Formats: sequence, structure tokens, C-alpha cells
Amino acid sequence: MVQEVSAIAAQEPRLNREITARECRLIGYDGSQLGIYPTIQALRIAEGEGLDLVEIAPTAAPPVCRIMDYGKFKYDQAIKAKQARKNQSKVETKEMKFRPKIDVGDYTTKKKHVLRFLDAGNKVKITIMFRGREMAHPEQGLSILERLAEDLKDTAVIESAPKMEGRNMHMLIAPLPAAVKKKREAKAEKTDKDAPDAGVEGKEE
Repeated sequence: MVQEVSAIAAQEPRLNREITARECRLIGYDGSQLGIYPTIQALRIAEGEGLDLVEIAPTAAPPVCRIMDYGKFKYDQAIKAKQARKNQSKVETKEMKFRPKIDVGDYTTKKKHVLRFLDAGNKVKITIMFRGREMAHPEQGLSILERLAEDLKDTAVIESAPKMEGRNMHMLIAPLPAAVKKKREAKAEKTDKDAPDAGVEGKEE
């Protein structure tokens, strides 16, 4: 579900009445772009739904805030990250770079590379590179990260949620233990099938 891959800052973000900006670009619980709202009004909307208002991109102009169940999000991600770390051997971290206005073909190609890294048991750092005026629309990069996380939900877990660093937005994903185990079992099964039958002796004369 979309809310399971919600983007938040890697450090503890400002929540609800901790948010100091007068207005924000608001993203709904379902990931929809709601536009620019006075922060107090955005907070009322979140509270009306029994949810939290979370500042996910504080350096944007205006900051980007999202309506979510922050407690549930943190709990779910902690459980998934813990599972992802279990029984892992030495893991490399690969990187795949995207642009905010990437076309469908490039997105599909890069997603295949990410899947290949995950299948090999590696973590992948996803980087969205912003240039010039693109910095005013961090939600475009956020949308790509959420789309990728949703596409890979059966294969990967978000280990480090999206955060802005200068002109780039980063997210770290790791392969799900179940997916890695399944891959290893399939490889072992193929090896067994390809191996010669030890019980078959030489041709009888």
C-alpha cells in the first residue's frame, strides 16, 4: 500500500505542532498531491483524520508535509529493517541515480538494474538528482521513490527513508530476507538438477 512506503526524513522529522513553517505543500495519506496549504489548516486536516502531519522535506520552498500514521510507519519500518539485517553475509551497497523527470523507458531500465543488485543480495542507494528549478519541486523526486518502493515491495524493504542532502534526495533499500532465501533455494535446486547422478555407474558391457 502507498502509506507503507511513505517518505520521511532519515532524522526524526518535525511532527504536527512542531512544524514552524507558515505554509506547506501537502501530500495526503493516499499519496495524492493536495497543493499548498497554511500549515495550521493542514494540521487540522490531519487531526480530523486521526493522523499526524509530518514534515518530510523541510528545505523545500515551501516545505513538503505528509499526512500519515507516523507511529505505525516507524514500527513497520523497524520490523522490516530488522528482518532484512538477519542472516546477512557481507553486503555491498550499490547506487542507482534517477532524474525527477525520468521517462518511462529509462525508469524501467534502471529498475531492472536495481532488481539485479537486490537479487545479488546487495543494498541499493537510490539517488534523485535535482538541477536548477527542479529544487522547487521535491515532491517529483519523492513520487519516483514511492513508485519504485511500491514496484519492489515484494523484493525490498526501505532501510533508510528518503531525505534531502543538498541537491539530491536519497533512499536506501535492502533485499527482503524471504526474497534472498527463495533465490538461494532456486539456485540450489538448479545445481542439484544439473549435477550428474552419482548412483549411475559406467555403461555395462
